[in-house]
Amino acid sequence: MDRKQKILELARQMGLIRPRDVEAAGIHREYLLRLYRNGELIRVGRGLYALPGARTSESLSLGEVAKKVPNAVICLISALEFHHLTTQIAHRVWIAIENKKWEPTFEYPPLEIVRFSSPTFSFGVEEHEVDRVLVKIYSPAKTVADCFKFRNKVGLDVALEALRETWRDRKATMDELWEAAQICRVANVIRPYLEAVI
Repeated sequence: MDRKQKILELARQMGLIRPRDVEAAGIHREYLLRLYRNGELIRVGRGLYALPGARTSESLSLGEVAKKVPNAVICLISALEFHHLTTQIAHRVWIAIENKKWEPTFEYPPLEIVRFSSPTFSFGVEEHEVDRVLVKIYSPAKTVADCFKFRNKVGLDVALEALRETWRDRKATMDELWEAAQICRVANVIRPYLEAVI
């Protein structure tokens, strides 16, 4: 298989590819750019390429962020939207990064960044495949707890809607919600609302 075919096969397998993916396969990034210039690949974001006409979901921006910031975790409004637990529309991709870690800076997709301490950051992380890209997203229970923690940023109404929808759709048990609330240190805040939904 020649270099061109290898790159196109990579794009078929991975959905989104970056120059470093091509270089990891032992091919110079110039071949990727040639395929782009010839119209055999399209640019879906800065440094991200896909096959023309590739089926992509509405969560494409999540895949782009996962490729650009592999250590980040999708959180808050973006996680609620992914789990179908809100009527809100995220105009930015909400990501969590660990305290004192490098903060990504790029124009697209636009980001909303929150920081977590180590135990809170690593709790409740799930991996989902979005357009053949592995994306780290917080579980529904962790996302609900995060919404209560950041209620001044997202709004108490969003946190309450997330709790109601999570409970109604059985996306988390009461034990999972309580554990997440304790880890995120919002147990006292969330307790009356948990009692109300039972």
